[in-house]
Amino acid sequence: MEYEKIEKNIGYTFKNKELLKTALTHTSYANIHGVESNEKLEYLGDSILEFITSKYLYNNYTKLKEGEMTKVRATVVCEESLYEVAVRLGFCDFLITGKSEKITGSVKNKAMLADSVEAVIAAMFLDSNLEVVENFIISNLKNAIEAESKNVGIKDYKTVLQEKLQEHGNVKIEYEIILEKGPDHDKYFVAQVLCDGKILAKGSGKSKKHAEMQAAKCALENMK
Repeated sequence: MEYEKIEKNIGYTFKNKELLKTALTHTSYANIHGVESNEKLEYLGDSILEFITSKYLYNNYTKLKEGEMTKVRATVVCEESLYEVAVRLGFCDFLITGKSEKITGSVKNKAMLADSVEAVIAAMFLDSNLEVVENFIISNLKNAIEAESKNVGIKDYKTVLQEKLQEHGNVKIEYEIILEKGPDHDKYFVAQVLCDGKILAKGSGKSKKHAEMQAAKCALENMK
């Protein structure tokens, strides 16, 4: 494994390289070669991730209620969100998988990559301390947390739009990201919503979900 590349991507140099290797070793490889997989690290990383995110929300979003913080955390600490972190940091190029996994291309599987992020978090913690891990987690999830904190409590425009468009029968509703710009730590997205292939509206935001929500909101306003 080219440790320097993955360490550069995550912004941390491991003292114990074997921890990093284990964090990126999928069960499909571990079972064949008789080595340890990243499953136990994933278990630990999941708990650390939830704790750090909870702490960050508690300290920085004092106006949010308990239930609202829970909703934000659940949205941010999820498979889709962690998968996006894995893709951004290039984990798919370093994940150690079995031969069959590589042949089928499932190395890009969302769950597999999301799990590897949790495993790397645990490996970093065991190799350093909670402060180092906290910096990694917040730097990669800060924008998503900010975007979701603005959505919490807001009416789900996508659901309302779907209900209105399907009042007289089923229609095909699609959301497309048509623009993505800015550095990794400050992304900006533009989305458009289509009904049976016809563009209804566009919206923008700091996350794909927020951009889609804004597009749905604009579509509803146009229908008034």
